[in-house]
Formats: sequence, structure tokens, C-alpha cells
Amino acid sequence: LQKVKNDLEMVLLTVRSKNKQLEEDLKREQQWYEEQKQLLDTLTKTEGETKTHDEQLSTKREKEFGELKNKFLKLKTYKKELLSALGEFLDEHYSPPETGGATKNKNSSAEPAVELITLQEILELLINNLIIKPHDPYVTISESFWPPYLELLLRYGIALRHPEDPNRMRLEAFHK
Repeated sequence: LQKVKNDLEMVLLTVRSKNKQLEEDLKREQQWYEEQKQLLDTLTKTEGETKTHDEQLSTKREKEFGELKNKFLKLKTYKKELLSALGEFLDEHYSPPETGGATKNKNSSAEPAVELITLQEILELLINNLIIKPHDPYVTISESFWPPYLELLLRYGIALRHPEDPNRMRLEAFHK
């Protein structure tokens, strides 16, 4: 009986020890589970915040894009109005170049090979080059540019010649 009692006490100690170890393992597993649960909750919360933030940014960007588009359309309309007003002013005060008068003075019977362009067309070409190609706004002066118009633009500081090539000119950048 004593031997059985001792064996049973040994088994009891082993079982208690095993129980204690299992309880510690259980506590560690529960602690790990709680940490993972908190981490998952935090990640879910962060994901939700990020989604709402992204949605807010998206709607804000769409709104700003719409505003920029409206401004662009207004500027485009304003540019057309300005070019129209400029055209009316130039038509009223600067007559188109006379191609027939220049050839009669030189006693030449042949028609000029190049048709001269109006002051408005020259200015529109200069303006468009300044806006479209600000890095190289120069326009090559061709025979279709009437010399008195060129002289007018250069003399009054509306246009400038290229510093190295006298056959090129650009509109003075008044907007800078």
C-alpha cells in the first residue's frame, strides 16, 4: 500500500506539474490571442480611417479638378473675347497690307509670290507661340510679314528680335 501511495503521490505531482505547465501555456496563448485581437482591431480601424480619408481626398480632388476645368473654360472664353476685341480694334485702326500698291511703284508687272498677312494674324501667331512654347517663343519672320507692321511692333516694344538671329522675333512677355 505504501508503494502504491508513493506511486500515486508521484503521479499526482507529475500531473500537478503538467497542469501548472499547461496553465502557463494557456495564459501565454490567451495573452498572444489578445494581442493578435488588438492588432486586428487596430488594423481594421486604420483601414477604415484610410478608406474614409481616401474618399474625402478623392471627392476633394474631383471638386478641385472641376473648379480648374471651369477656370480653364472661363480663361479660354476670355481669350477668345480678347482676340475678337483685338481683331476689331486692328481692323478699325490698321488696314490690311496693300499688295497692289507696292508692285506698281517698282514697275513690276508680276504679282507678288507671297500673300501678306494682317497685323492681327502676326499678333495671334506671336501670342500663340508665347503661350504654347514658352521655352522657345520666337517666330521666324517670313516674306508674308509686311515690313511696316514688323517695324511698328519692334519700335513700340511689343515684339523683340532674337539676340542672335535677326530673322526671328517674339512677343514681349508683359505677363512676367
